[in-house]
Amino acid sequence: MSRIAIIDYGMGNLRSVEKAVEHVATGCRIVVTSDPREVAAADRVVFPGQGAMPDCMRELEARGVRDAVVAAAASKPFLGICIGEQMLFERSEEGDVSGLGILPGRVVRFPDAASMKTADGGHLKVPHMGWNEVTQLDPTHSLWAGIDDGERFYFVHSYYVVPADDALRAAETTYGPRFTSAVGRDNIFAVQFHPEKSAGAGLQLLANFVRWKP
Repeated sequence: MSRIAIIDYGMGNLRSVEKAVEHVATGCRIVVTSDPREVAAADRVVFPGQGAMPDCMRELEARGVRDAVVAAAASKPFLGICIGEQMLFERSEEGDVSGLGILPGRVVRFPDAASMKTADGGHLKVPHMGWNEVTQLDPTHSLWAGIDDGERFYFVHSYYVVPADDALRAAETTYGPRFTSAVGRDNIFAVQFHPEKSAGAGLQLLANFVRWKP
């Protein structure tokens, strides 16, 4: 039986992620865990998160699961969600904290309020919260299978990733600036939005991950 580990470091919306993965992963064993042995034994790993990145990095270290996450990202199908995407990068403006350094680039905050405007001049609030369109930059990627370009996904965030290598960018979204909303490299795929809260499109992405053979 295929095993999927959902990393628990005390900072993710784990119940929603677990239920969504269970819905699309019939026949798989799903474990929510901070045990490095469980992570190492899993065939696939989901790395969710929400909250402030300094807190997330601290809890990841405190629970002793950092090395297991790094090893999983190097060796098996790996899906990062929200802060789980941001933590893959080298550094974040949020608390000026180092990330895991698995992917090159940084995490930045949305611009000041004066710069956050709609096309008709209206003001945009930060955090970016709600449904927004995701433009696929590599529509051939397996995780976009069955998902229309421009499909809407659910976001909750004030920071976003800026990859140092444009080849990492798998999708972009406009909210004030145009920002990277998904990244991919080899066995890693990570998204700023929450597929577990994104109805049919989100479930399709998770189902694609369960079947993915990078």
